[in-house]
Amino acid sequence: MLRDDRPIFQQIADQLADGVLAGAYPPGSPVPSTNELAAFHRINPATVGKGMTLLVDRGVLEKRRGLGMYVTAGARERLLEDRRAAFARGFIAPMLAEAASLGLGVTEVHRIIDQEVEP
Repeated sequence: MLRDDRPIFQQIADQLADGVLAGAYPPGSPVPSTNELAAFHRINPATVGKGMTLLVDRGVLEKRRGLGMYVTAGARERLLEDRRAAFARGFIAPMLAEAASLGLGVTEVHRIIDQEVEP
């Protein structure tokens, strides 16, 4: 459900994006309507619409007049690319900055990661 500190419209967008990534909404398929999502989450339809607009702007959803919102071709790939970039910014860059402050080079970081991954 919607329970974190991010704006609700962002949570709606992320929830739909998660569905696309998981294959629940394959390319060309419709996503639940604004009114369906608003009723399910007990929120204003305009809030849902704002979340869906984020995905339209990112090329994940497309509006089909009179039919609703549909997943675009290549949506999953776009989302994966975005999430990989966010992973690099949010986790890898800070990890490398901390490693540098500890005097660790990239080779040493690789070795440490390899040790953690191996059983």
